[in-house]
Amino acid sequence: MLEYSAGQRSSLTGLLLPLGDRTLVLPNVAVAELIGHQSFTCESNQPAWHLGWVDWRRQSLPLIGFESACGGRTPCGERARIVILNALGETGLRYLAVLLQGIPRSCRLDSQLNYVDVPLASLELAAVQVADLVARVPDLVALERLVCQAALGKRAG
Repeated sequence: MLEYSAGQRSSLTGLLLPLGDRTLVLPNVAVAELIGHQSFTCESNQPAWHLGWVDWRRQSLPLIGFESACGGRTPCGERARIVILNALGETGLRYLAVLLQGIPRSCRLDSQLNYVDVPLASLELAAVQVADLVARVPDLVALERLVCQAALGKRAG
């Protein structure tokens, strides 16, 4: 995830994103904004992970339940928040919205990051130890592809 720079330990600020059954970790720059829970519009005949549409900065973004996209169940608790992620791939998407189950926490990620050997879901690249927590590194490019394959990217900004 990080490399050594001239013998120095490299580090960056990350965010721990709490989901229902796991915590994701991303570099700060992957997150465009955190917004409070808002009502969203669900449409019929959509994949289980597509929770509906969120209006953000004059754009309609697909709201993704990450747990459901990995084959689980996405809860929606009273502390739910929505994180807007900057898109990374070559899909034409600019942003994605993911439902969280709490408030993200800032963390320091450095080149001494310890990888943890645990089973990974299809949209996870790795698991790492961050303080006393095992956090998952999401595959954002694969998540974007999933949205595009479901033809949700056509409506998204």
